[in-house]
Amino acid sequence: MSNPGETDATPIASERQLADYLAVGCKPVTAFRLGTEHEKFGFYTNDLAVPAYEREEGRLGGIRAVLEGLTEPGWAPITDSGNVIGLTGPDNAAISLEPAGQLELSGAPLGDLHQTRAEFEAHFTDVRRVAGPLGIGFAPVGFHPLARREDMRWMPKGRYGIMRAYMPKVGTRGLDMMTRTCTVQVNLDYASEADMVDKLRVSLCLQPLATALFANSPFVEGKPTGYLSNRAHAWTDTDGDRSGIPEVFFEDGFGFERYVRWVVDSVPMYFVYRHSRYIDAAGRSFRAFIDGRLGIPEAGTATMGDFADHITTVFTDVRLKRYIEMRGADAGTLEMMLAQSALWVGLLYDGAALAAAKALVARHGWRDLVALRGQVPRSGMATPWRGGTLRDLAREVLAIARDGLAARGRKNVAGEDERIYLAPLEAIAAGAPNQAERWLERYYGPWRGDVSAMLHEAAI
Repeated sequence: MSNPGETDATPIASERQLADYLAVGCKPVTAFRLGTEHEKFGFYTNDLAVPAYEREEGRLGGIRAVLEGLTEPGWAPITDSGNVIGLTGPDNAAISLEPAGQLELSGAPLGDLHQTRAEFEAHFTDVRRVAGPLGIGFAPVGFHPLARREDMRWMPKGRYGIMRAYMPKVGTRGLDMMTRTCTVQVNLDYASEADMVDKLRVSLCLQPLATALFANSPFVEGKPTGYLSNRAHAWTDTDGDRSGIPEVFFEDGFGFERYVRWVVDSVPMYFVYRHSRYIDAAGRSFRAFIDGRLGIPEAGTATMGDFADHITTVFTDVRLKRYIEMRGADAGTLEMMLAQSALWVGLLYDGAALAAAKALVARHGWRDLVALRGQVPRSGMATPWRGGTLRDLAREVLAIARDGLAARGRKNVAGEDERIYLAPLEAIAAGAPNQAERWLERYYGPWRGDVSAMLHEAAI
């Protein structure tokens, strides 16, 4: 989740103004970049407990100490009421905290997946260097395998306090989503409004397939639940006003203005950020804010900075900002998180591949693909599909992605192009277990029903 608000104090005068804000994201294909974000759970290496923000008695440090240790030349702290809650780094990279201290890297916009791999590896090295001496490890998995909701330690970020109070009013799993889940996403560019629409629709329809491929959270509180992605299952009852795969995105005439209208009229607010302080506006209408009817005098006039903050509270499976965010995958191994970026770059960044993916989605039908969203958290790649299973769809999708990556022709020093990063997905499509199924094999095999080894085995 995002760090505190932008500072654009320009008053909002029209929906067109808001649409133009998004249209600024349009750029030539030659300027396309990719940015990968990923989250990971902290744990004390001696007893697997969830770290607090501040150092506690008997501990060498907490999450705050990790952030302070990562504050090197080029990285500047972000504070909230005097507390360090994130860092900004070179080339628009950032490190932030999720509600329960999950550490997130928002990577810099990069030119290819080889650079993404180097960024991951450098970040992991830095985190181990700082956190290891504090007795803290970090593990990227989709849902915390051991901790209860009450075990999670809330971070001192103002927006999270507001969300914590609001979430139970709009779903049963919002607090789990906030505190016990971790994801990986890739952020991609669009060339025009039409290009944005094509990419948004294709990726929304195929997001359930991504959930199945990257499922990596079969345990809750030390036991299998019958779900391969408890992270994705939590999202099915979090906040229907701002999540899922909204039908409006597939209506005739959809574009920047129609998206803005949906965000303004249908997505309730969480907060207004003024004078370094979050003002609770949870459940209120952003349209009322624009019209001067918010009923919170200290909020003043709605600004473009407020809109920029508000769109960060949209939690659809694919989110539109000045770029497009893919949000359907569990965090996982380095290889799988790179594969997630490779999948979407291959599908969306080559014109022929995007056209093929668009035709594939149209052939299968949007409603059928959307229906998968409720099934795949439990059954994963074994979900029935057109007389077979999702593996059949995966093979078609991966063939398109391979062609797209080959057409890009971005090679590493060994002369390999970006197709190498699809290898883990191709193995799953061919019948290999996904990450969740591998953990279940460990649970019923060498772990003998004890999940406590998982965090150490999953650690970066």
